[in-house]
Amino acid sequence: MHPVQQKLLKLADTSNLGALPLRDIAKIINEDHPQTIKHHLEALEKKGLIEWDKTNKTIKRCATGVSVNSDFAVIPVLGAANCGVAMLYAEERIVEHVKISFSLLRNRRNTFAVRAVGASMNRANINGKSIEEGDLVIIDPDDKNIQSNDYVLSIIDEMANIKKIVIDLEHEQIKLESESTQHYPPIFISTNEASRYVVSGKVIQVIKC
Repeated sequence: MHPVQQKLLKLADTSNLGALPLRDIAKIINEDHPQTIKHHLEALEKKGLIEWDKTNKTIKRCATGVSVNSDFAVIPVLGAANCGVAMLYAEERIVEHVKISFSLLRNRRNTFAVRAVGASMNRANINGKSIEEGDLVIIDPDDKNIQSNDYVLSIIDEMANIKKIVIDLEHEQIKLESESTQHYPPIFISTNEASRYVVSGKVIQVIKC
């Protein structure tokens, strides 16, 4: 998220920005141009992070997550995850938010998204959709019922990775497979290596971008 938008959201927690002239808002957050403020307020409104009532001159910050009576959810995007070898650090840092239909979440309320990097899952099938470079992959961190052939977000040595998981109890190992038009070798993890490997959640949806 742009630093100006972060400042505006923080200010919206304590002030009604809709009642303030753009010039005054710019001064408060140390910006030079009032039109910059307008641009970023419009961007926040488009993302579903604020409600801007221009008639009544009110700006209210929207809560992230899913409200009980809402048809839409505003969920955080926590960086990116590789769809090849695990090369991107898994930092739980919100980089943006996305507004999507609640129906796409299968009524799950604690989801987040990561942006896919790489081509190793471009033949995956998540509700009829593949995972391609730049797509938003929706993750349910609360689903602990991980089974073979599920698509998961894994953390390997603190690196984020999206793969299909195959649980091999006979050989006490986990295999993370690619599904791609290109060749990517599988990743093997011993079930005893809990300190370097964890499943952060199950892939439940893909938003094509």
